Amino acid sequence: MIPAEVWVMFLGYTVPMVFSPGPGNTVLATAGGRFGLRGTLPFWVGFEVANVALCLVYGLGLGRALQGVPALLHGLRWSSVAYLLYLAWGFVRSTSAPTAEDAEPERLGFVEGVLAVALNPKIHSMILVMFSQFLRPELGMLAQTAQLTGAFLVVCVACHFPWIYGGKLILGRFRSERALRIQGWTFGACMVVVAAYVAVA
Repeated sequence: MIPAEVWVMFLGYTVPMVFSPGPGNTVLATAGGRFGLRGTLPFWVGFEVANVALCLVYGLGLGRALQGVPALLHGLRWSSVAYLLYLAWGFVRSTSAPTAEDAEPERLGFVEGVLAVALNPKIHSMILVMFSQFLRPELGMLAQTAQLTGAFLVVCVACHFPWIYGGKLILGRFRSERALRIQGWTFGACMVVVAAYVAVA
């Protein structure tokens, strides 16, 4: 059983890290604003499933091999940049449609949610640090990994929902053809900015 003081430190680390602005939360807010809560749900589920998968990889020690291969980390970074630019193009491309109905781009689904996490270097680093700080080998790796993964999932759901809902609340009210066109360009620009951040971070 993980001691109570470790849980306090765990929350002190994970809540600010998960809730803080970053590539993942920017994409979640963008999806919420463009597709609403229901339309974002498949993407969100994929996002959280990927978080759980990374927790299991790093918690069981399998991810240390990834950290020891610099070329792999560079590949992850540039794959993330390419994926974010692909999302940007999808949003911008939707602005060329002639009507508001046709301007709705293809929704982000489960696979896109998985990729948004799997290709995000910040999330890899955050989870690696989390397990290196709070995992106590003498207490049993498997049980602790399961507990920390479950707790991390709860933190993620609680911290990601406000980003999705905030995006919906702020941007979801504007559904006219002109508003959708502006949103497409704005969301595309956000993805480009996030891609630039990932490239230089």
